[in-house]
Amino acid sequence: MSRNALKATDTTAANTEVRKFGMRDKLGYLFGDFGNDFFFILVSSFLMVYYTDIFNISAATVGLLFLIARLWDAVADVTWGRFIDTRKPSKHGKFKPWIFRMSFPLVLSGVLMFVKIPGMSDGFYMAYAFVTYIVWGTLYSTVNIPYGSMASVITSDPVERTTLSTFRTMGAMLASLIINVVGPLILFVDNKADADRFLLAAIIFGLLSISCYMACYKLSTERVVMPESKEQKNNLGKTLKGLVKNRPLLSILAASLIFMVCTMLIGAVNVYLFKDYFRNAAALSLIGLIQAGAVFIAIPLAKPCVAKFGKKETAAAGMLLAAVVYTLLYFLPDLTAIQFVAVAAVGMFGFAFFNLVVWAFVTDVIDYHEYLTGLREDATVYSVYSMARKVGQAIAGGIGGFAIAAVGYDATREVQTQEALDGIHTLGTLVPAGIYLLIFLILVFLYPLNKQRTNQLAVDLEEKRKG
Repeated sequence: MSRNALKATDTTAANTEVRKFGMRDKLGYLFGDFGNDFFFILVSSFLMVYYTDIFNISAATVGLLFLIARLWDAVADVTWGRFIDTRKPSKHGKFKPWIFRMSFPLVLSGVLMFVKIPGMSDGFYMAYAFVTYIVWGTLYSTVNIPYGSMASVITSDPVERTTLSTFRTMGAMLASLIINVVGPLILFVDNKADADRFLLAAIIFGLLSISCYMACYKLSTERVVMPESKEQKNNLGKTLKGLVKNRPLLSILAASLIFMVCTMLIGAVNVYLFKDYFRNAAALSLIGLIQAGAVFIAIPLAKPCVAKFGKKETAAAGMLLAAVVYTLLYFLPDLTAIQFVAVAAVGMFGFAFFNLVVWAFVTDVIDYHEYLTGLREDATVYSVYSMARKVGQAIAGGIGGFAIAAVGYDATREVQTQEALDGIHTLGTLVPAGIYLLIFLILVFLYPLNKQRTNQLAVDLEEKRKG
């Protein structure tokens, strides 16, 4: 089936010409992750302190809750992805209707997480936390899986998909800046977590989140439509074989998981690096701002770089730059905190390109799955990628603490030993350098879809659809 024929079957357009891909789609996709991260970052950044300081739940119990929830979310991702791929698309498309339907219960469950019923026992608050957090995580899958999968059907053009990935990252960064800058001003009174303020913030960010989801729904158009078939619904075995043989999927999963572990490690280690090694905790506030700035500088460069060199090539070059910069930092132990941040900013600029194109990698992986199996299973493939990330988050959650303990950090000491300080510096420089180099090698030698093969994949798919 040709692309024109595919477009003619797109029920979002009835019998009229489908609107061409453009800025409306990019903004719509930006709003999707903008809406996601209003709550996701609020939860990631501040839910633990809400549970420990307001519900009086021990930090260890909260950590157990987060571990259980992440593992359950991994199951929910794949279950929901498979469910969507076996449903008949509506007149509004395959994925958009689920964003519309499930965003309302998702936001409501998010607000309920921050409701404190006065006068209840500690056991009640613990049970309430477990139930509401796990329900919220499950409902998050019902919106995030169709949202992430939708990029592969908005456009089939590799460069246009890169712009969608870039705009998605931009939406996440905007939400992060708002939550991390405005959030503390709302949530805390006299430096203490306030239950009423948390609920107020949840309601405000919930309203903003639902508005963003509706914008995503209205502005985005699904264009790549495959005809429904019995084979699509009854071929789980073929699906699983295709996933195992999908080399691009396996290699980008490995790269993404390793990158996530590195990000969590750096996030944990930086606190001790600036507090103890540099003895300048105030400089820590610059890191988040500089990293966001590096992403925004990289944004206008991502599309032309991908158009000229390809996604794989652009991301690999960024990883190599980051590896070189963090290696250099290891061999410059006498820098001041500000000098360290200035040099690290170049490395952040390098790995920003991986962040900007990673979601476009996933859309190419979905195409490759169709090429291998003949099945268009966007949600299933995307949910497998999402599941692996959730498992990675669960496993990597405590890696920073273990690493800090391993180098000899002692919280009871006013000043750490030189051995511990050197270990912290190594964790913050040489270890990330090695990880970024490993990701570079995975992209160069294991990920097979370079620019030429990605473009050829689009041509081959169109020919197969004609058949």
